[in-house]
Amino acid sequence: MKKKQSKKTQFKKRKNYSEKTAFGNLEKESNTLTSPKISSNGIPKYVADRMARRIFFTAGIPTLLGMSVFVVSYIIVTRNIAEIPPSSTIAISALFFLLGLAGLSFGILSASWDKEPGSFFGIENIPMNIQRAKAAFKPATQNLEDKS
Repeated sequence: MKKKQSKKTQFKKRKNYSEKTAFGNLEKESNTLTSPKISSNGIPKYVADRMARRIFFTAGIPTLLGMSVFVVSYIIVTRNIAEIPPSSTIAISALFFLLGLAGLSFGILSASWDKEPGSFFGIENIPMNIQRAKAAFKPATQNLEDKS
């Protein structure tokens, strides 16, 4: 009958690496596994920046106003300036949030995809950007059929 080995001798000793060595090896391995970048048909950076600016103004400001309605209403009611029903506070806030939602859509759809910024409001870009959005949701086979 064999004797049981003690717990100390059952496991092999592991090498202790310093943090620098361990992470250095990890970076070396990850660099060898990465493949070259494949070009994407995504949104160019200058267009994304333009969209972000438009979204900030058309959606951010109404959303901040929608949140500030609660604060202003609270201050008015607690200082006994006026009696505001809670339903009107919620309704006004909801209108600002809906305006922000519409502004979000407008900010995305009105951005020009040209290198030049385009007009201030960008209304002329909306139909073209709606067509781009519809084409992005079509299956890949339909996109191929449309091009040929």
